[in-house]
Amino acid sequence: MFLYFVVLEGVRKLNTCKFDKNKGFVYHYCGLFTSPTPEWMHLTRILTDYELFIVTKGTLYIANEKESYTVSTGEYLIMPPSFYQHGYKASDCSFYWLHFADTNPDEQPLKDTPGEIASAGDFIEFPLTGKLSAPDRIMVYIEQLTESDRLYHDNFLNNIHTTLILNELNNQLNTEKNYSLGNRGNMKLFNDIKDYVSWHISENIRICDIAAYFGYNEKYLSAYFKKYSQINLKQYIILAKTDRAKRELCDTKNSIAQIAYSIGFSDAHNFSNAFKKVTGITPSVYRSTYGEGITPNTN
Repeated sequence: MFLYFVVLEGVRKLNTCKFDKNKGFVYHYCGLFTSPTPEWMHLTRILTDYELFIVTKGTLYIANEKESYTVSTGEYLIMPPSFYQHGYKASDCSFYWLHFADTNPDEQPLKDTPGEIASAGDFIEFPLTGKLSAPDRIMVYIEQLTESDRLYHDNFLNNIHTTLILNELNNQLNTEKNYSLGNRGNMKLFNDIKDYVSWHISENIRICDIAAYFGYNEKYLSAYFKKYSQINLKQYIILAKTDRAKRELCDTKNSIAQIAYSIGFSDAHNFSNAFKKVTGITPSVYRSTYGEGITPNTN
């Protein structure tokens, strides 16, 4: 695996990293960080591996010797090895972080010569920073990796989890890229629908209500959404609610019933059935597996 820089003349520098997709990723360590004070700044250090940031709240201001980055809620950043990783401004924020490496650290960087570039199908490529379409999904994967490492300390399993996280990131970015090709004008409504679901996640979201809100026929809107997402709108709503429930199960002591009500289900039974259809396990089993010993409220 290697880092590959692309520089566009006359515009802001665009950095991407390419990795050989036939090789896995090597896990080092990960976690969740919350700034202790609004004045906190990231420490200055030599970064010896790759670091992935997923910002969950606020804004992270971080830089290396090449560029300064501003990473806000719902955005990610991959920082390559650096001699001068540092914060350049106070960052009142929270973020997940994951340190990882490649399986062949001695491999030489790819030269920017057309005749020497391998087939595009051999690599996965990321912009170093960008907005995630489903940040909750990656956050849950990192929480699962953290729990797995704590319980088993199994390097092979940790590397699989890390590879899963990076592939999920790649899939999200490629999906957004594919949607945008030739359809930039049509994507605004698609993104607006996803935003509507996110804003109303605590409600019993009905497709007829979404259609009325945007002024479209219900059947047309459902067909339009499936064209761009490959799943129908009802399935997307259930997946979005399930992702939110996973976060609450892992991060809070709320009871199953409280979580059910918080994402618009009328009762815990219906929520548990829907959750199991998506994940294959009940909310209680999910919490006991990935919730790091969280004891739910009983009141």
